[in-house]
Amino acid sequence: MNIKITGKNFNTYQHLEDTIDKKLEKLEKYFSDDIDAKVVLSQEKNKEKIEININAKGAQFRTEQVADDIYEGLDKAIDKLSRQMSKFKGKLQKKYQDNQSVRFEEIPAIEEEEARVVKTKRLFLQPMSVEEATLEMEMIGHDFYVFEDVDTHSVSVVYKRNDEDYGLLTTAE
Repeated sequence: MNIKITGKNFNTYQHLEDTIDKKLEKLEKYFSDDIDAKVVLSQEKNKEKIEININAKGAQFRTEQVADDIYEGLDKAIDKLSRQMSKFKGKLQKKYQDNQSVRFEEIPAIEEEEARVVKTKRLFLQPMSVEEATLEMEMIGHDFYVFEDVDTHSVSVVYKRNDEDYGLLTTAE
């Protein structure tokens, strides 16, 4: 596994990097090829944040954890990645059946009900600016808001990020 560790406003040190390597190596048994893992460590409002992205030739696994202690966050991140791989094992097998980089037989199966769509809403998109969409989202108390961008005429989504800022998703033109 090729592991790249970077820090944003966070000073890494050898013991931490060795621990990250050791914990990520446990996930290596799920993959047949050499894969890439990117780890980003950062400090956020007296908390420590760890983001892990694993790219296994098209199969993407990602987690982001915030904790008081970076080691606690690392343990949560590894657990979440393992659960992701187990939970989506069947779906991943169908999607990546020809992809030999993931060893599906090594991923443990978990007994979990499959998520299903239980409600459908029909949206009538209003042309508006990003600022207006953000205001609408805040007024209705949601974490996201779908709208037609008045400038690009594309369907867009404004959403509230964990850091209390906003994000914008737009469709490709």
